[in-house]
Amino acid sequence: MTSIFAPYDLQDIRLNNRVVMAPMTRSRASEHDVPNELGALYYRQRASAGLIISEGSPISREGQGYLFNPGIFSPDQIAGWKKATDAVHERGGKIFCQTWHVGRVSHTSIQQNGAAPISSTTTQGGMAFGYNEDGMPDMLAASKPRAATTEECGRLVRDFAQAAVNARQAGFDGVELHGANGYLLEQFINGALNDRDDAYGGSRENRCRLLLESIDASVALIGAHRVGVRLTPYATLFDMPLYDDIEGTYLYLAEELGKRGLAYVHLMDQGAQGQNPLPRDFLRRFREAYTGTLLFAGNLDREEAQRLVDEGTIDLPVFGRPFTSNPDLVERMENDWPLTPFDPDTFYGGDARGYVDFPTYQEEQTRKAREKMLADRA
Repeated sequence: MTSIFAPYDLQDIRLNNRVVMAPMTRSRASEHDVPNELGALYYRQRASAGLIISEGSPISREGQGYLFNPGIFSPDQIAGWKKATDAVHERGGKIFCQTWHVGRVSHTSIQQNGAAPISSTTTQGGMAFGYNEDGMPDMLAASKPRAATTEECGRLVRDFAQAAVNARQAGFDGVELHGANGYLLEQFINGALNDRDDAYGGSRENRCRLLLESIDASVALIGAHRVGVRLTPYATLFDMPLYDDIEGTYLYLAEELGKRGLAYVHLMDQGAQGQNPLPRDFLRRFREAYTGTLLFAGNLDREEAQRLVDEGTIDLPVFGRPFTSNPDLVERMENDWPLTPFDPDTFYGGDARGYVDFPTYQEEQTRKAREKMLADRA
């Protein structure tokens, strides 16, 4: 049995343990979507994870669907992210940047010149965080998108590749392309949503083309060992429809991705978020088809994570929401210390509360001991 707390070699990137912190949108960036000191502290606090995957970082203004998300396309954003990556590395951690384009899950109020969002299709769907009619931040139905031209698909590939370069300049150890959760790349992959008749629509090979070209372009610039990808087979988030070729599509991707020697493939089960679940038997079939490092997120606890690693079904378990309220989640799980419950009311937006003010277990014990000592003296 290999403990999830044992080191792991992610190609030539040495992880201190197998516990991965999931990418989680927190919407705490500045008004101009620049990573700030508060974000650097947030990631520093959680640097005992073997690998941190950053919150989704838009690769362009066009790729943004939510306010106050730290991007990776401007010099100020690169400099802002450098504070976070330095903070993680100072504690001996590793961090990948999740490069992100939301596609149709956006709103004209946050697009340049009020433009329509871009997608594989003109079919509307999803929710965005933009400006309402009163100019105030608000959750809004995503605007009707326009379908990217064939030529624009090439530009989207280049945007992902440039984001990979920007991420390395910002000090990230690598990138994870966001091909999941109903965003741009999955909008092309999905056989029921993608209604194109060009080289990026129709067959599974064509529907997966934008994802694979974006991966290949990133690999060409920063190396395969620094590129991962996140996928959500069977996902229905943001009005993504199920379709007959789901299994065939993702097993095709498993084989194609296996040829590329990537850092990893990251699968997510949306069942924990009330969406359509990823069947565990499919997870095992994907594992058989994909021979590289496999990450899996799906409301795991320590026991299930260890069991999936022991079985050889996955290599690295990914934990999300518990990391928000337990900056020392790795130490808590390893020592069987109790976990602090997470607070959904502070997940998105706001200030330090519910973001960087959760104490470690050791800090909790020190505080309790001090309070007892003062009470005893009273």
